[in-house]
Amino acid sequence: MPAQDSFAIRSNATPDGTVVAPQQLVESLGGENLSPDLSWSDAPEGTRSFAVTCFDPDAPTGSGYWHWVAWDIPATTTSLPLGVARDDPSLTQAVNDVGNPGYDGPEPPPGGPHRYQFSVHALPMRTLGVTADTPHVTARFAIFSQQLASATFTARYQVSG
Repeated sequence: MPAQDSFAIRSNATPDGTVVAPQQLVESLGGENLSPDLSWSDAPEGTRSFAVTCFDPDAPTGSGYWHWVAWDIPATTTSLPLGVARDDPSLTQAVNDVGNPGYDGPEPPPGGPHRYQFSVHALPMRTLGVTADTPHVTARFAIFSQQLASATFTARYQVSG
């Protein structure tokens, strides 16, 4: 995955290296299931749009768990607010591994800690060319195979048991 040292992503709600903020958790864990606020800076030259993903590589699925895949975010956008709506018209969101469009927060099984990788991907096109009903695996392939650079921060969460 290409990286550019100055391209960066951050969240006030869930800073890099911290525990996922309670409001980002699913309701069954006492959360509000709100996507975190995200902001990014220093995108590479040639960026014409962005995509955002949230991935749990520690999910016991053999292939991780995708909590959020969104794209067609205009290049003039450098942040997303807390709680992006599932039907927000300013971006396109895939159905995640929970089975819902947009963001669904952490709900790991009891046991060890899980990492949640929030990434922004700089893309060289205005539109990815796939629709919201496209499976997220197809959208991710288009994102990862064409990105100019990406920036990631990682938060964690654990359910005792």
